[in-house]
Amino acid sequence: MVTHEDHTDDRAAALLVRDAMDRATAELPAMTDLVGPARAQGLRRRARVRAAIGGAVLAVAGLGLAGAFVLPGDGDKGATGSPGVIDVAAPPTTSSGPPPPIHLEPSPGESSMADLPPAERARQENFQNQAVGVLQQLLPPSVGTVQRIDLNVRHYQGTKDGKAFHILFSVRPSEPGTAHQACRNIKGTVCSKATLPGGIEADAWTSPINNGNVTESRVWFRYGTSSVSLSVGPHDASNTSAPVTAQQLLDLAKSTAFLDLVKAADRDPVEEMQRTAPAG
Repeated sequence: MVTHEDHTDDRAAALLVRDAMDRATAELPAMTDLVGPARAQGLRRRARVRAAIGGAVLAVAGLGLAGAFVLPGDGDKGATGSPGVIDVAAPPTTSSGPPPPIHLEPSPGESSMADLPPAERARQENFQNQAVGVLQQLLPPSVGTVQRIDLNVRHYQGTKDGKAFHILFSVRPSEPGTAHQACRNIKGTVCSKATLPGGIEADAWTSPINNGNVTESRVWFRYGTSSVSLSVGPHDASNTSAPVTAQQLLDLAKSTAFLDLVKAADRDPVEEMQRTAPAG
């Protein structure tokens, strides 16, 4: 059914085309002195210009209308390595929202987010959803689809080709003087260091775990009054190491989006304070 709005749009488009054609043809030489074949040639010239301008304007108008329906990432050639395009996994769109959480039952005696007061549970879930969007955007595509785990605010998971990689993202208040988690001196460990915006020193490492034939990657630094940790683990069943390097985690930690998330959690903590156990 054709609506009043459709007719309005058609009239506006027609006016746009006509105005563009008039401006373009107005600059052509006057034809009053042309006769015979010259006049016919001039008329054909004007007709060609009008047709070309009209087609171009309609094409631009069509692109403008189509642009409203282009989803984020359409036409992205990052996978082919086009210059200027960052090859990252697409973040969840605002229309579809984040992917559903992964449900894990707590172990006997263990609490879960389901035990929290409704308001606090909603606050932590909101933080997790924000974290999912940031991690999905900044982690390499090899990590796959990032989902939150409803057991604890620190736990997430990346899934790629049927392999699940556990992700731990923690911004935990800690007492002053909490020991710095420097790179561990273990055979096969690859260490990296970087200075984040604001002069924050960060350590990252990829190291063997379990029986030593798979690795996990981790970055750690202090922000404000909090200890910040982000790690990606292996897929044990297939002996697949973490699909991210220490350097990639350092690059992620430098991003504004990630540090904004850390800043928010440091200002309004979603985890309980980490306390050091007294010696002896």
